[in-house]
Amino acid sequence: MKVYSGMAAEIPISQVAGYAQRVEGLGYDGLRVAETVHDGMLLAGLALDHTSSLRVSTAVVVAFPRSPMITAIAAWDLQALSGGRFGLGLGTQIKQNIEGRFSVPWEAPIKRMEEYVAAVRAIWQAFGEGGPLDFQGEHYRFSRLQPFFNPGPIDDPDIPVLMGGVNPRICELAGRVADGFITHPTNASARFVAERIKPGLDSAGREVELIVSPPLITGPDQRALDRAREHQRRKLGFLYSTPAYGPSLELYGWDDVGDRLRALARSGRWDDMAEVITDDMLDALVPQGTYDEIAGVLLAAYGGLTSSIGINPPDDPAEDGAVAEIIRALQAG
Repeated sequence: MKVYSGMAAEIPISQVAGYAQRVEGLGYDGLRVAETVHDGMLLAGLALDHTSSLRVSTAVVVAFPRSPMITAIAAWDLQALSGGRFGLGLGTQIKQNIEGRFSVPWEAPIKRMEEYVAAVRAIWQAFGEGGPLDFQGEHYRFSRLQPFFNPGPIDDPDIPVLMGGVNPRICELAGRVADGFITHPTNASARFVAERIKPGLDSAGREVELIVSPPLITGPDQRALDRAREHQRRKLGFLYSTPAYGPSLELYGWDDVGDRLRALARSGRWDDMAEVITDDMLDALVPQGTYDEIAGVLLAAYGGLTSSIGINPPDDPAEDGAVAEIIRALQAG
């Protein structure tokens, strides 16, 4: 099994290089960098420039505010910089953020994303072959690439394209056009992966890497597990107040939970959200066990569903040795 690390959204930009080196030293197969308060492409560049073997992918950058040309150029540069270690992870985001945070129209997101990926690949082909560029779609059209603006071929032109999401249509799209798919932590239980994600990914009959990234309750002892449990309770309480993350609630018959959380959000009662997430919900949604147990727990839950999993390094670097053992156990499993 391949093991990937994530990276906390709030990490200062000055610490990204050191974090990537730590991840590489722990033996991870790859690092996934999110785009929340920093530019995902910039983070990937820092991580790649300060490592030598670690694969780094965006997970995920928001596609629609970027022209496919801008995305294609940045990805081409990162692939060349790293000697072929970059993966381009793309996401649609949600309507409210696309319109309100990025001031970009929201229209036909699945069709538009399919076109976006095709346009990026057409641009890469033109970079590698010297043109001409002629892509004509409903949402994107590219017909001009003078030699002055063409960066030219690189040694590793086959850049993997990954997608993230939760709904069936994005899973089906990834099954048709992507090289990999990254689950969202709110919708990554083994049951959800088996019943809602894999059917879409498998529908096209193609090989697509599935990277399952569940939240975890783990640590060296029971006291650490208790702390992690309350942290996940608070985090999931906040995340499930977003309607787009509700499919797991629907699958498990907890539709009322989303309604209650959204009512608390409208009232500004953020600190009360954790109380809505019950112990039964945590037990169903979040794998848990001490460092000595968690590799076995993850292999038992996901071993038949995927060959790639995401777990993060511990907050305390003093526990890195124990987590390196978990990584090796998962890779051998």
